[in-house]
Amino acid sequence: MNEQLRVLVVSHAHPSVSLGGAEIASHNLHLGLKALPNVESVYLARIGHPVPRHAASALMSLRLVEDELLFHTDDYDHFFLSTGDTRAISQDLLRFARDLRPHVIHFHHVLGIGLEALYALREAFPHAAIIVTFHEYLSICHNHGQMVKRPSGQLCETASPVACHGCFPEIPVSRFLKRELFARGMLGLADAFISPSRFLADRYAAWGIERDKISVIENGIAMETAAPAREVQGLKPRRNRFAYFGQMTPFKGADILIDAVSRIPKEIWGEDSCLMIFGGNLERQPVEFQERIKKLIADAGNRVRFYGAYQNADVPRLMRSVDWVVLPSVWWENSPVVIQEALLHRRPMICSDIGGMAEKVRDGKDGLHFRAGSSQDLADRIVEVLGDDKIWERLRVSLRQPADRAACAREHVKLYRTLLRRKLDAAIAESPKLLSTAL
Repeated sequence: MNEQLRVLVVSHAHPSVSLGGAEIASHNLHLGLKALPNVESVYLARIGHPVPRHAASALMSLRLVEDELLFHTDDYDHFFLSTGDTRAISQDLLRFARDLRPHVIHFHHVLGIGLEALYALREAFPHAAIIVTFHEYLSICHNHGQMVKRPSGQLCETASPVACHGCFPEIPVSRFLKRELFARGMLGLADAFISPSRFLADRYAAWGIERDKISVIENGIAMETAAPAREVQGLKPRRNRFAYFGQMTPFKGADILIDAVSRIPKEIWGEDSCLMIFGGNLERQPVEFQERIKKLIADAGNRVRFYGAYQNADVPRLMRSVDWVVLPSVWWENSPVVIQEALLHRRPMICSDIGGMAEKVRDGKDGLHFRAGSSQDLADRIVEVLGDDKIWERLRVSLRQPADRAACAREHVKLYRTLLRRKLDAAIAESPKLLSTAL
């Protein structure tokens, strides 16, 4: 095709409203695509309560840039990943899409939007390439897509209707089977899938997604100037400033990290070591988790400083005061954006030894691993780095480079064009008359 490639990127939220990894990744892709020649990208993000609709239409701008719009919908079934607001899809989403006439429709989530949106766009644009990027295990797992068992917190290796019923005994096995068949059937309408990690790709392939339809493409970030290393002073300077960046949810393991810091002997921790927590949404978590975090911070005393939420634009400034980035998640993860940010700013990491974290952070090269969920093992790793005045510089030198947003966009466009060529060839094979009108 010779005309400008038109891409519609669909996200479950806009990063100006909700600063999560998937939102950042989808928006970075949109910006990367825009920067490429002969590519037009439009970004459509879902929004809902507490923001009201502005008028009868579900489409809203909120004074965003011209190629970024919001799609308002609230009637969402989290169990079936389904929307009850099919009227907004048929009247507003499809009208907008028909005006755009996208060659590519790229979903970065159906959360809040519903799998029905994928179905409707597939029906309306049979010749477009539809891609779905997976950011966690939401289609597989009803427990927030984390694949962590309830109530034990044990990691789930394989999901099934029977196993899922074990986590949610109030939900019948038959209902979980219906959920699985519905999600897999709707996702089957997509032409291809993208996973930022091999680990997540393997999980979806084991669940039933065709392996040859899954491509592994890392989420790219803007290649900004790296924050300078923190200046250390004194006769025996130490790289002893540790930081947590992320949401304050039970799955992210901030409580494991605070507990680990409290376990370190005073003579090793010293007077100037510090754990800095940059994280938001604690107030939205279960009350018992909020109370646990508050007590752990209080018990840790001046070892821990809680700074609250931050914006993505704040990261370079915050990194200036950081030596180590810690990722203590107790769920598998996929490809946390903080890993790419730590790589960009040349900050070695200490992370859980599971899933996407273990894949993205090479043990002994990009950082160190510890046994997931173990405060004591994490404490041992922190003691290790506090006692070795060479390890920070050694790891910093061997850190790999982060994924570049521009390179990521180019890799996506390559996949888009391959899919479109494949669809065109198939259409021509069915109807040779199309050859004369093919772009």
